[in-house]
Amino acid sequence: MGKHHHHAGNNLRLAFFLNLAFALFEIIGGLYVNSMAILSDAVHDLGDSLSLGIAWYLEKKSKQAADRKFSLGYMRFSLLGALINGIVLILGAIFVIVASVDRILEPEPSNADGMIVFAIIGILVNGFAAWRLSSGLSLNEKVISWHLLEDVLGWLAVLVVAITLKFYQNNYLDPLLSILIMAYILWGVGKRLKETLYLFLQGVPLDINLQDIKQQLLNIKGVNSVKQIQAWSLDGAQHVFTAQVQLNDIQALDQIIRIKLELKKVLRQYPFKYITIETETEQ
Repeated sequence: MGKHHHHAGNNLRLAFFLNLAFALFEIIGGLYVNSMAILSDAVHDLGDSLSLGIAWYLEKKSKQAADRKFSLGYMRFSLLGALINGIVLILGAIFVIVASVDRILEPEPSNADGMIVFAIIGILVNGFAAWRLSSGLSLNEKVISWHLLEDVLGWLAVLVVAITLKFYQNNYLDPLLSILIMAYILWGVGKRLKETLYLFLQGVPLDINLQDIKQQLLNIKGVNSVKQIQAWSLDGAQHVFTAQVQLNDIQALDQIIRIKLELKKVLRQYPFKYITIETETEQ
């Protein structure tokens, strides 16, 4: 668990500094080549940098141990980062769409050669950062990877437009492709945001089937019934499980201990960070 959080923090820190440096680079380059796509992406990347910084901080915060304020620890701060970043990403995509529509209404020519250079650099920088975060386990990392994937796809669009403009001058291609890319990103981020909100409302984690778990527990000798079975997630990767188990034919304390060990053996097959089982005997 600690190793996962360490890698998550390092990945988010790397993505933050790469994104911030490249956003400043984009502003200068976008003005130089007069590309709406590059300038729009620069402003969007500044927003990404803000959300990456928040994500980095909250991922680091999520490593704190439990205390009097948060008895289960701070892992849900990572989920908070995913929620904030999802909202920022949607707002950024809407901004780019609006800017692209303005460029369609008032088209301007761009420097194709400069756009090609910036597009290649943009694909390499954002692609590397997206690759580093693509294997992340927490929703925080997954949402951030969508931030970076958005930039990679955006720069691919810029590259295609720039190459096309080398041979065919059309001032509408740049904004039209930007709108298509942003629509695709909104669709992907919408799904992630829906999942994040679901976990925020303590829905049963998507990788957990409570009925299957209940049946496995009932198959243990000495278990009569399983009630009040509940599961919810801390950060999208680590979950919490609670249940009330009624036992039968209990003659000695060591039987209860044995059954509890078997119950936990079943539950350890799943990504539960905390397991609470209340046992009672038949009345």
